Amino acid sequence: MAITLSRKLLFIALACGVVFTADAQRKRKRKRHKGDIEIVQGKEKKNAKKGGMKSYEEVITEDADSDHGMFAVHKVEDNYFYEIPDSLFNREMLIVSRIAKTADGIGFGGGKINTQVLRWEKQDDKRVLLRVVSYNNYAADSLPIHQAVVNSNFEPILYNFPIEAVSKDSTGVVINATGLYAKDVKALSLPKEIREDYKISSLDPERSFIKRISSYPQNIEVRTIKTFNSAKPPSNASTGSVTVEISNSMILLPEVPMKRRYFDERVGWFTSSQIDYGAKAQKSKRITYLDRWRLEVKDEDIEKFKRGELVEPKKQIVYYIDRATPEVWKKYIKQGVEDWQKAFEAAGFKNAIIAKDPPTPEEDPEWSPEDVRYSVVRYLASPIPNANGPHVSDPRSGEILESDINWYHNVMTLLHNWFFIQTAAINPEARSNEFKDEVMGRLIRFVSSHEVGHTLGLPHNMASSYAYPVDSLRSAEFTKKFGTAPSIMDYARFNYVAQPEDKGVALMPEIGVYDKYSISWGYRPILDAKTGKDEKETLDAWILEHAGDPMYRFGKQQFSWIVDPTAQTEDLGNDAVKASQYGIANLKRIVPNLIDWTGEKGEDYDNLKDMYGQLIGQYNRYMGHVSSNIGGVYEYTKTYDQKGPVYVITPEKHQEACMKFINDELFKTPEWLLDDNILDRIESAGAVDRIRKTQVRTLNNILDFGRMARLIEAETLKGKEAYSILEMMDDLRNGIWTEIKYGRKIDTYRRNLQRAYLDRMSYLMNNEQKPLEGFWRFYANVTSVNVSQSDIRPVVRGELVRLRKDVKRAINITSDRMSKYHLMDVVERIDEILNAKVTIQE
Repeated sequence: MAITLSRKLLFIALACGVVFTADAQRKRKRKRHKGDIEIVQGKEKKNAKKGGMKSYEEVITEDADSDHGMFAVHKVEDNYFYEIPDSLFNREMLIVSRIAKTADGIGFGGGKINTQVLRWEKQDDKRVLLRVVSYNNYAADSLPIHQAVVNSNFEPILYNFPIEAVSKDSTGVVINATGLYAKDVKALSLPKEIREDYKISSLDPERSFIKRISSYPQNIEVRTIKTFNSAKPPSNASTGSVTVEISNSMILLPEVPMKRRYFDERVGWFTSSQIDYGAKAQKSKRITYLDRWRLEVKDEDIEKFKRGELVEPKKQIVYYIDRATPEVWKKYIKQGVEDWQKAFEAAGFKNAIIAKDPPTPEEDPEWSPEDVRYSVVRYLASPIPNANGPHVSDPRSGEILESDINWYHNVMTLLHNWFFIQTAAINPEARSNEFKDEVMGRLIRFVSSHEVGHTLGLPHNMASSYAYPVDSLRSAEFTKKFGTAPSIMDYARFNYVAQPEDKGVALMPEIGVYDKYSISWGYRPILDAKTGKDEKETLDAWILEHAGDPMYRFGKQQFSWIVDPTAQTEDLGNDAVKASQYGIANLKRIVPNLIDWTGEKGEDYDNLKDMYGQLIGQYNRYMGHVSSNIGGVYEYTKTYDQKGPVYVITPEKHQEACMKFINDELFKTPEWLLDDNILDRIESAGAVDRIRKTQVRTLNNILDFGRMARLIEAETLKGKEAYSILEMMDDLRNGIWTEIKYGRKIDTYRRNLQRAYLDRMSYLMNNEQKPLEGFWRFYANVTSVNVSQSDIRPVVRGELVRLRKDVKRAINITSDRMSKYHLMDVVERIDEILNAKVTIQE
């Protein structure tokens, strides 16, 4: 769910073949270290120093608070010392940095800010270097070009540590690691984007400190509180600073990387990548491979697997349910995890993924969700209405190493609101402020399954729901078999299409056809393939087996700017107009009952206000689903050997139907939303502006630079097959300015809409397309256009000239005084727009 936008944080405990010290191999525990004392002729003698260094006992004093794991961490007063065994030098480690707790205004905790491969390197028995390892560029070490790649990727030094002492058994060294975390080391701290946004100048050491460092068998966890001087803090401006809690996880990578499976964009997957200079091509080639767990067939089960029998993997994927999770919800979260077993059965494995309760503090006082050996569904007492499923993966191979799903308590608020608004018209169980435990539990199970899907490597598949004909969603037989979408990884929420007479219809998605297919494609072992490249022929065949079947289609998530209307969020079915008409019919059934379904004796009308706002939000979604088809282009990802186009413009007749829907359902004032019984109980004013905002949002979506550019291009390339920009502008003008033809009265809502139309036309005339920044620059699907050199401005100018002529005529035949004043103002506004100078927005 959030979303997204979030990704790549998971770990499976591996037999890494590392030689640890005796302390590191036994169960982690806290203890006090005492220096070794040797009695010589009645006198205490400390161990001899080596090379002028201090003795171990001088550095790690008897007052040290020590924690043993991957390597020992010793706290002596305010200093933290790492005791690094020789066996871990030159081993690669992944450090993942996150903002664990944020300042108000920056977002919510848990967001990853950097991932880096590091290597500890000992030099000259005097210093330890922490080097940054890059896997962006690669060539096999057997190739001549390998040395050139090495020479052009000299590993930078992140930090230089003097060796403070040699360990007691001489199998390692001690360094003071305090500065690495106490200072503002950029690779472990706030990213450039946040520093620029809030004008951060420097770290304030007086208000920054290490909170704790904990060592586990395969990872070290560091928490720091850092305060930065800021000229533009997002909140508490009087402090002139930003304070955050940063988490740095240093994870030991497997000694032998997992075999890669190469990515194909026809099947959605989270990935890792690098540039391979050794590929047989006349240019450098980026290779991309899947992020996935290491699921392997046991040697003794290989023949069974080849016969088609289900086998258990060498190592299961195990999720522990946080001890803090309320008992009533645990079983539903577990069910959401284990729902994926049927998908892994399609890949040839049984019991591949299971959910467990963690040991109690009495059973294992050292068990911790921060231990990278354990993947945990973490229950967080937070007002954030969300959940997310990040994972950590090995950048060398894509192997998922660990995952902690963040489950925020208030995700139940989100689920309640969706389920109420989308199903209450046909579902009595959704008609209350608080659902029965069984109902909420089923909703929690749905979200749990979705988030676990992310941790298995699956991104959102927003084209999934488009596979079903809209009327199939009204069929009990169909939806009981297939759910509401072929993939639970779509944002296909709940069945708002079903009508009251559709008895027994299913209301939500489950692990579907596409989910089983994608898990099988990504995880089924190809035993005869020695390398990832050897798998390609088989993987291609699996895709082509279902080519052209919409149930097996992947559609990537689009952010804000929708180009492909078949891959939208929150939609259902293959016809946005028909699905939205059903949805609006259900909203019209809810409005007259909203007071009764939200009311509680002795309570105020806050619940009514919240749910009325949710209803408006759902109505807005329908308008977005439909309007995004105007100027839309379908994307059907294919490879060179597949027939047919990849990009197909939305059919002309469908675009015309979408514009008619918008004119009829939105631009013609939706008076059914203006229920006095509701409005008189929730606000002193606001209804007029609420309708205006709803209309303006969709109007601006239609009159978007990129959308208009696609309409122009479609007509240029396809001629009469396309819905032209002039046809669209005619339909839009006729829908918004209907009254002026006959001099009819123009009410308040329509006057506001007409002014919004003029404001948008002014924007189109007087601005260039804004360049994208930050997140949007990489992920938004925007059609770029040079506005001043396109047909957009001449079309807008022509529309305004024509409108001015019609309005002037209407002034003379309009008898309503307010309407006449409005039209006189319209003429003045048009003149101002036509006479204004263009400005480029920065």
